[in-house]
Amino acid sequence: MSAPHTDVEQVEAANTAFYEALEQGDFEQVSALWLTPSDLGVDEEYHDPADTGVISCVHPGWPVLTGRGEVLRSYALIMANTDYIQFFLTDVHVSVTGDTALVTCTENILSGGPAPGEGEQLGPLVGQLVVATNVFRRTPEGWKLWSHHASPVLAENDEDEDDGSPA
Repeated sequence: MSAPHTDVEQVEAANTAFYEALEQGDFEQVSALWLTPSDLGVDEEYHDPADTGVISCVHPGWPVLTGRGEVLRSYALIMANTDYIQFFLTDVHVSVTGDTALVTCTENILSGGPAPGEGEQLGPLVGQLVVATNVFRRTPEGWKLWSHHASPVLAENDEDEDDGSPA
């Protein structure tokens, strides 16, 4: 595959790299894909989360995490407690304006935790459907994540279908 040339292609590549790093449990790569205070022109010795440009992350069911420390700790925790994870991205849409890019997508996630019994390699696999918005910012080193927000998609069941009763 040739190197990405357009901004949209570069953002798509950065977005893909993010999910691949998560699948591989590569914390160093995940860290490298997030903006640093210096990428934002913020003094690294004093970095108040209220400063403009702070990174943020919302995992499904979690509160908003702000600042590099909180965000990266969350990924370390997730990776430490997930033996297997795979993302199948669908409905990917990339929009670039200047030095900011917005990616929306559906994360079709397949994951498994630790094996429940001795001799077993992996716990039961669980599927989850999540919609995500990833905001990237252009840096001299390429596009980096500024914000990730993921929300679960609530599954409909037969009981939710219209039964004819008034709402």
